Formats: sequence, structure tokens, C-alpha cells
Amino acid sequence: MGTGQGMTGKVLIATAFCVGLASCGIGDGVASRQQPLDSLSAAEIYQRAELQLENDDPEEAARYFGEVERLYPYSEWAKRALIMQAMSYHRDRDYQNSRAAAQRYIDFYPADEDAAYAQYLLALSYYDQIDDVGRDQGLTFQALQALRDVIERYPESEYTNSAVLKFDLAFDHLAGKEMEIGRYYLKRKHYTAAINRFRVVVEDFQTTTHTPEALHRLVESYLALGLEDEARTAGAILGYNYQGTEWYEDSYALLTGRGLTLEPTGDSWLRTVYRQVIRGEWL
Repeated sequence: MGTGQGMTGKVLIATAFCVGLASCGIGDGVASRQQPLDSLSAAEIYQRAELQLENDDPEEAARYFGEVERLYPYSEWAKRALIMQAMSYHRDRDYQNSRAAAQRYIDFYPADEDAAYAQYLLALSYYDQIDDVGRDQGLTFQALQALRDVIERYPESEYTNSAVLKFDLAFDHLAGKEMEIGRYYLKRKHYTAAINRFRVVVEDFQTTTHTPEALHRLVESYLALGLEDEARTAGAILGYNYQGTEWYEDSYALLTGRGLTLEPTGDSWLRTVYRQVIRGEWL
């Protein structure tokens, strides 16, 4: 009986002590968070960074990962923290710092197994801004180059398939911008300027989804200028490759409505494209 009372007293004393600390666990946590970072180990700072990611605070996570690299620059933890910092910045949409961290990783650890992921993050730092850059396509070209680096340098990595898909989408995006500008000129009857844009799509972006429309817009533009040979040749290419599309149907109606056939004539750049198509060297 006396022993039981003694044990009860010890529990009460311990409980009171914990309550005084606002619970033992919480008190320890508060004290830990108030510790200077340079008094913590690399692993402890890294764990803080991971906790910030779990709490959906990538900006703070990036800061902690950066502290690991600063305080323990030659450790294995620093290497791990650098790639995680790049990822955290990207999650926070801080693309410039994400790109810088990813590039540092590639420079410092080019043969490491995470180098492919660093290169992929670098590419994403450009790619994820494509829709926000308006008519300036500089970032799109940079995204294409960075994605190409993933594909060519790390062909066996788990990021290659995604890089190929994004490369195709970025390439299509560039063609779409050319089409947008070409339509703008066409609507305002600046036919020569419109033709120049549609020609870029046909010659440089022929594997994209925009090629059939570009050919049809060339038919419209050339007919508007009275250049029937060029219009007929553009229609012939449409008929050879895209006969099942609405663009072919529209071009067919335009040309036959004027008593014209869809066949290559004359000696324009389109005639060269047509010959390439027949030889199978185009598309």
C-alpha cells in the first residue's frame, strides 16, 4: 500500500513537471526550434527542411536545405540538400533560384545518380513558365534546349519519357505562336507577312499539329495575292498528307471554286517541299 502511494506521488510530481513545460514533448520541440542552426547537426537541419515540405512551406524548406549546404558544405547531407533545395524552390515557383540550385548540382556532381533529376528540374524551370511569357519565346527555346539535354545526356533515366513529351509540347507551342501571329497578319490583309509566318511552320515545325492549318492559310494568302501556282501547290501538299482534315476540305473548296486543281505547279519553295514529301524526306 505504502509502495503504491509512493509511486502515485512520483507520477504526480512528473506530471506537474511536464505541465510546467507545456507538456514534455512540446517543450522540447519549442526549445529545439529556438536553438541556433549552427548548434544542430546536418541531419537535424535536413529533417527540419523535410518537415517544412510536409507542412507545405517550400520557401522555408529551401532556406533550411540551403543552411545544410552552408554549414556542412562537404558532407553527404549537403549534396542531398542541394538537390532538395532545387526541388523546393521549384515547388515554390521560384524558378530562377531553382534553376541556379539545379545547375550547381550538375556542376558539382555531374556523375551522381541525381544529376538527371537536376537537369530535369532545370528544364522544368523554363518549361513551366512557357504559358506566362506572351509573345517572347526565349524561355521556350531555352526549355527545348534543356529538355534536349535530359534526353541526350540521360537517355536511360526515369525522366527521359517525360522530357520527350514536354519537348514535343514546347515545340508545338512555338509553332502555335507562329500561327497566332500569322493569323493576326492575315486578318489585317498583310498577306506577305502572314505567309512568312506560315512558311516557318511548314518548313521548321512540320511535325506539329499546326501544319495542316498553316498550309490552308497559305492557300488563302496566296489566292488573295493572285499567286495561284503557290496556292495550288500548298493545296496539293494538304491533299497528300492531310486529306481527312477540315483544312483540306476548306482549301479544296477554295481552289475548285475558282476552277483550280490541287497539284504542284511553278517553282516556289512549296514545290521543293512537295518533292520532299513525295520522296518521303518530309514528315
